[in-house]
Amino acid sequence: MNLRPKEEFMGLRIQTNVASITAQNKLSKQQNRAEHAMAALASGSRIVNASDDAAGLSISENLKGQIRGIQMARQNANNAVSLIQVSEGGLNEINNILIRLRELGVQAASDTVSDVERGFLNQEATQLIQEADRIAKTTMFGNKPLLDGSGEELEFHVGPFGGEDNIIRYEISADATGSTIGYDSIDLSDKEGARDTLQIVDESIVELGNLRADFGAVQSRLNTTVANLDIQNENLSAANSRIRDADVAHETSELASANILQQASVGVLAQANQFPQSALRLL
Repeated sequence: MNLRPKEEFMGLRIQTNVASITAQNKLSKQQNRAEHAMAALASGSRIVNASDDAAGLSISENLKGQIRGIQMARQNANNAVSLIQVSEGGLNEINNILIRLRELGVQAASDTVSDVERGFLNQEATQLIQEADRIAKTTMFGNKPLLDGSGEELEFHVGPFGGEDNIIRYEISADATGSTIGYDSIDLSDKEGARDTLQIVDESIVELGNLRADFGAVQSRLNTTVANLDIQNENLSAANSRIRDADVAHETSELASANILQQASVGVLAQANQFPQSALRLL
């Protein structure tokens, strides 16, 4: 009993070239592989179409939105640091003026200078007092006054989401004007006024120190916020990269393989297209 499978005989056909159709199908697949690899290499993304990884694309887009939000929140936090630094810089200059006023007060309190010379020292002191007061009244960030006591509660949005936990609130209440701190009453025209200046300046420096400490505390908090946002940005970007970015080594090998098979398919298709010619020999 013969159990060998029956071999199918494919006759010579002219109207339908099955071998050519098969070769065309394989050629089309290799062309698609090559096109996808080239698109991935050109765009840097392994997900060229949503059908490549629908779930991965959705996750990646959510991460992309969060990353962009974190980057803008980081910019907000850095701008808030800049605002605080402008304020603290103004206080630093006022503090330098007060130290110079104290120096002038010590000089004017001694009889080594005459009343005429005290008048000269008082002229310098008057100009310095006016400049310190001007700095306090004109130090601004944009259109927001910072050192004249007319500030408001500011809200710094330092998170990628909309909840209250993504907001840092800080009230700009610093008032470094001469009338508030007290240095506008300094007078070096006589010895008694010069000696009183020392106490006034020392008390003003203490007041400025309190204001600077407050600014320093919120700046320290904002610096920590920026550092935390940097960590989030780094790790979320790495996660998004693993999902979205193209593996150049893999895509180049795919392109090389597709090109080789595409050339082989073209050769096979050329051979398949010659099959119907064999039927002419029978005519």
